[in-house]
Amino acid sequence: MVYVGIDVAKDKHDCIILDGNGVILADSFVFTNNLDGFNLLMEKINSVSDSLENVKIGLEATGHYSYNILGFLTEKGLTTYVLNPLHTNLYRKGLSLRKTKTDKVDASTIAIMIMHEHFLKSYSNISYHNENLKSLTRYRFDLVAQRAKLKNSIARLVNILFPELESLVSGLHLKAVYVLLSEYPSANQIANTHLTKLTNLLVANSKGHFTRDFAIKLREIAQNSIGSNIPAKSFELKHTISRIQELGVLVKETDKEIKLVLKEVDSTILSIPGISHTLGAMIVAEIGDMDRFDTPDKVLAYAGMSPSTYQSGKLESSYAKMEKRGSKYLRYALFNAAKLICNYDPTFGAYLAKKRAEGKHYTVAISHVAKKLVRLIFALHKSGQNYIPKA
Repeated sequence: MVYVGIDVAKDKHDCIILDGNGVILADSFVFTNNLDGFNLLMEKINSVSDSLENVKIGLEATGHYSYNILGFLTEKGLTTYVLNPLHTNLYRKGLSLRKTKTDKVDASTIAIMIMHEHFLKSYSNISYHNENLKSLTRYRFDLVAQRAKLKNSIARLVNILFPELESLVSGLHLKAVYVLLSEYPSANQIANTHLTKLTNLLVANSKGHFTRDFAIKLREIAQNSIGSNIPAKSFELKHTISRIQELGVLVKETDKEIKLVLKEVDSTILSIPGISHTLGAMIVAEIGDMDRFDTPDKVLAYAGMSPSTYQSGKLESSYAKMEKRGSKYLRYALFNAAKLICNYDPTFGAYLAKKRAEGKHYTVAISHVAKKLVRLIFALHKSGQNYIPKA
């Protein structure tokens, strides 16, 4: 067997090639992050091996820097392993007491790791093509986060310009409220608006929920408002609302694309009550190829949801905290899916109630539900069957 360790970087990658006894077949070399560099790598591999079936390649998961080389290797049909940087870091420290870290050392560590760690699962075509779904779900996550931040800005600006408004409506982020503030972004402007014009705007954009009586009350309160009349803040409010609306359109378009991709994946996860296309897609995307994992516990560890353990001699910690060292996106999706499934599935609802009855905090109880959910997702994948709720 031939073992290739690659330390991935932005513009270049360090590489070393070893045989099954750890003997160097191709000393540490650098190849550029382009087609010429990738072809150089293949030349080096072909020069030391007659068959690509005898070649195993390892590289770290380094975000977008590894996408192109990983795609190239996958298309060539090479057996490739994507390693967790935390894992390789600990492995490197275990090889030597010296505090040494260079790109050459990292490449060598990766090669030695895939040589000896037989439990590692190779990267599959399923995992590679699943990156499309992962990109979409993470993009959506970022869009929603941006929108949430802007919504906080709306509350801040309204508190400056028209603080009484929040107590008059059920929420500041209603369509009618956004239209109102886009047209009249201060208490002063609302106070000086013709009543008929104000009424027509509110009625048209609230489906009749805001009536003429509400318009009269709104204008009266605006006339006595303590809100400041700051043109710059009004300008900022209008632009913030516009940006939120633009992000809303982008989120909807992304949701449509996610549904299309998830349909091709044909996952059993959507048979679980309460799991939407959005959360389901994020869970599927972040887990990737489920066949990489032998047990549900390994999926939990990948999500950073395994309890940390500390024991030394007779001392053993009784307060095991969640590791939180895996995918934050997967943890987010699992926790939110766990909350929803408890509302839609009696079995999970009863399980949450049981954990709460044991005195566990709501968040801790939900973490237990999330772990139960992972076990269910794992079982459904292995069986290929949809979930059938118990009557």
